[in-house]
Amino acid sequence: MVNKEFIEQLDEKYGIKFHKIELLEEAFTHSSYANEHPEGSRDYEKLEFLGDAVLELAISDYLYRHYPKLNEGELTRMRSNIVRTEGFSEFAIECGFQDQINLGKGEEKAGSRNRKTLLEDVFEAFNGALFLDQGLPAVQKFLHLTVYPLIDRGEFDDSRDYKTDLQEFLQQNGPVEIEYNTISESQLPSHFVVELKVNGKLQSHGEGHNKKSAEQQAAKAALAELE
Repeated sequence: MVNKEFIEQLDEKYGIKFHKIELLEEAFTHSSYANEHPEGSRDYEKLEFLGDAVLELAISDYLYRHYPKLNEGELTRMRSNIVRTEGFSEFAIECGFQDQINLGKGEEKAGSRNRKTLLEDVFEAFNGALFLDQGLPAVQKFLHLTVYPLIDRGEFDDSRDYKTDLQEFLQQNGPVEIEYNTISESQLPSHFVVELKVNGKLQSHGEGHNKKSAEQQAAKAALAELE
């Protein structure tokens, strides 16, 4: 069962109040738990199926409206980077979903609560439940508070390789030493801070949900300054 504290947290952090609590509970119910509690328990798999499509639609709409200068190919690549789900587990943890998952005894003992693929599924299922409960505008509002800020920071845009561009820019007149150092790292939620040094001198910093993204952001900042 979803606890009262979490329900209050959804309202306080995201302005979400479910009309049908049973949808919220279904979104957090793994098949192993449903099998052990057949009296009315439904697992999240159908909501996950719906949530996958809802997220793709919502994110496509956001990209279309907010990135008018990108062509169809660039929009497709960016959307693919966002919805390939690896990052959804981190959003699930940040939103407090991890502790709400109903697992069977065997899955709980196996540590499945920390499994990335399960957390990704739950994030999709939650958005499917929210869509059924309140429609696409509610999903968009939630994503504006979770996913979209990372899009606008450029964390999913690999259409330009800033590290390679920076290297080519700096080495036009000869070899240059370029060094990326991780100066801060946390796992829950995943967050990296990287410093970029050029010939031993600090040039810029970058932040991201993984090391690669943080390095790209540091290179992007350096290019913006140097160009």
